[in-house]
Amino acid sequence: MERIGGAPDLIFYNARIYTENPAQPWAQALAVCEQRIRAVGADDEVLALAGGNTERIDLAGQLVLPGLCDAHIHFSIWALGLREVRLSHTRTRASMMEAIRAAAAAAAPGTWLVGQGWNESWWGETRFPTAAEIDAVTGPHIPAIAYRSDMHSAVANSAALRSAGISAATANPPGGVIDRDAAGNPTGYLRELAMHLVARHIPLPTSGQMDDALRQGQAELHRLGVTAIHAQRVKDGSDGAREWASLLRLRERGDLKVRVACNVAAHDLPHLAALGLRSGFGDTHLRLGHVKVFTDGSLGSRTAWLLAPFEQVLPGEEDNFGVNVTPPAQMAAEFRRAVELGFPISVHAIGDRANRVCLDIFADLAANRVEPPIPHRIEHVQILDPTDLPRLAQLRVTASVQPIHATDDMDTADRFLGTRAANAYAFASLLKSGALLAFGSDAPVADPSPFAGLHAAVVRQRVERLPALPWYGDERITLAAAIHAYTLGAARAAGWQREVGSLQVGKLADLVVTDRNLFALSDGEVAEGAIARARTVMTVVGGEMVYRR
Repeated sequence: MERIGGAPDLIFYNARIYTENPAQPWAQALAVCEQRIRAVGADDEVLALAGGNTERIDLAGQLVLPGLCDAHIHFSIWALGLREVRLSHTRTRASMMEAIRAAAAAAAPGTWLVGQGWNESWWGETRFPTAAEIDAVTGPHIPAIAYRSDMHSAVANSAALRSAGISAATANPPGGVIDRDAAGNPTGYLRELAMHLVARHIPLPTSGQMDDALRQGQAELHRLGVTAIHAQRVKDGSDGAREWASLLRLRERGDLKVRVACNVAAHDLPHLAALGLRSGFGDTHLRLGHVKVFTDGSLGSRTAWLLAPFEQVLPGEEDNFGVNVTPPAQMAAEFRRAVELGFPISVHAIGDRANRVCLDIFADLAANRVEPPIPHRIEHVQILDPTDLPRLAQLRVTASVQPIHATDDMDTADRFLGTRAANAYAFASLLKSGALLAFGSDAPVADPSPFAGLHAAVVRQRVERLPALPWYGDERITLAAAIHAYTLGAARAAGWQREVGSLQVGKLADLVVTDRNLFALSDGEVAEGAIARARTVMTVVGGEMVYRR
């Protein structure tokens, strides 16, 4: 048994503890004192350390994992979205319109309707919604915008377009596309930075509304077994400063019970320089992370930046290579400036051309021995040309990937990439190459449940389609590898590995108890979706029980 210190405050025992510590992979009991792990070992050894005031919790043989980390979540956007028009459940165009109709009927005068989560591929379609369709359910006066599930495009109604002054004469903004009909009039569908033309007119939440939303979001994360997150930014958005301010308020009040590595948008680099802030500023609950840069859009919105054009697109979209939202020269300058200020880079790259450009810039930095304080990372790494795949490991760049995107996007990838879909979501190949994997959800783009993500990585098939064969099954990874990417891999990606990510003496006591032993599931149970159906029984952060089912 490994131990330090005196009598513990709390002992968990009679458990199956998966530690993520190669020197002691499994244990029965774990002791906590003053937020940290003081002993890990057999029941009799750890229980012998108990004092008169030690609380003992019998876990009745349940599985204990290190606290799960969502390495890519748009925390405040997702949390605020819990209170908006939720469209992720819609599986037809008509059901999307009915949800918006119901929200419009209940809306107070003068308010905006904001929805998020629809996906035309779930309807078996490729045609995006239009302003006219939204007008039919909102009427002419309520401005409304509904974001696609990937948050890289949205449909706005006529009232919202009028508020933004968007007409046939409005030019596409840099890094954005306004879809138009045959007569040149806007259809209401906005891609990438064109969304900001409308979004900047939506009233911002008050400080109180933001704090309440983050509390609600935190409670939902605890229910899912998530104890830490890497909070991401959006391109040219104002979410970062408001989210950071709210997190600071929660931290000061003692209300922040999830650990947050908060990224900073590239357009805020001048503020970082003026203040002299560096990555790692903060404490064990809240700290600054990476500088976020964007290369391209998304696969579903057909704005991923590709080496060859999309296949099977609609009329008018032929020879579509996607959208480069930040010019490579600007990206290179932002990369270098961030590192000079003491920040690593977190760069969004979906398409194979986007990933190649990012890797080329990272290679230039490495050649000039410009080293970050913690590893650079590429967010999503969805489509990689085979010649580029080994470069992440060679350049020590983290692959920050979201396994649930593989199952959410499989039909879209097959339709618009054709045989190139074999180069998408290459989790096993990245792992074999030696790249560090960090798993997240990309919520609100996808389901934030880590169990849904684990299932996607291990099975690579949608639960509702089982027992269908896995999609590109050679890219499945083991359960142990997937859990590592949600725990110690995610911790290393944020420079947290000395504090969290495994259940070892001296580390913070962050853990999750599940309702089933994932390692004891049969192959048949896994193939039938048992991992995705797992649920959290208990979530503990720093020895404090923040959720109990």
